Amino acid sequence: MDALKKLGQSASGNKQPSNNAGQQDYGDKGVDAAEKKFGLPQNRGVNEKVTDGARDYIEKATGKDIPDKFSN
Repeated sequence: MDALKKLGQSASGNKQPSNNAGQQDYGDKGVDAAEKKFGLPQNRGVNEKVTDGARDYIEKATGKDIPDKFSN
């Protein structure tokens, strides 16, 4: 079954990064939940870049580190 799921993802262009849902930080989970709630297409690669960019912006603006469990 997993092979079929991977085949479907590669055919549709929705490749997920190597980390699985159990390794997502709170920022990633929040973006995924918002996408699901509003019926938006989910794309892990884009979500990861967005949450990483937000983390970098916040850390530069405040000068403080954000713990990894919130955004890694």
